[in-house]
Amino acid sequence: MRNLSFRIAKTALKVAFIATIYILCLQILAQISVPIPSFQGMITTFVIVYAVFMVVSDLTSGSILQHFFSGAKSVFVIAYFIFALNSGILDYTFGNINLMIDARFFVMLLMLFGLLGLAKSIIQAINFMNEKLELPML
Repeated sequence: MRNLSFRIAKTALKVAFIATIYILCLQILAQISVPIPSFQGMITTFVIVYAVFMVVSDLTSGSILQHFFSGAKSVFVIAYFIFALNSGILDYTFGNINLMIDARFFVMLLMLFGLLGLAKSIIQAINFMNEKLELPML
């Protein structure tokens, strides 16, 4: 019971930290979301889903589910950035001006970091199962 309450307190501190950073950055996001109206909603959705995965992963720590949720968080980050950044080609129209930004390199770097997180969670899951299956020395 003590271990569970410690994990809950640690998770609550992490969520409070993320919420504080998001609230502090909200002023900057409000200025950017004027020309790009859906930007603030996309960021809010990302922060909420990422925080949910973080909470579930922290609450299931010490079990194999922690590693699955950590891997799911990495897959979510990869898929979300591909979807939100339109596979790296951003096209905006401001009156008579058409702005096209090629951000494929940036999306590729984000995908590589997400794949690194996924590989880390897979290796941690394998290590967790190996530690559980080790026989005690006689």
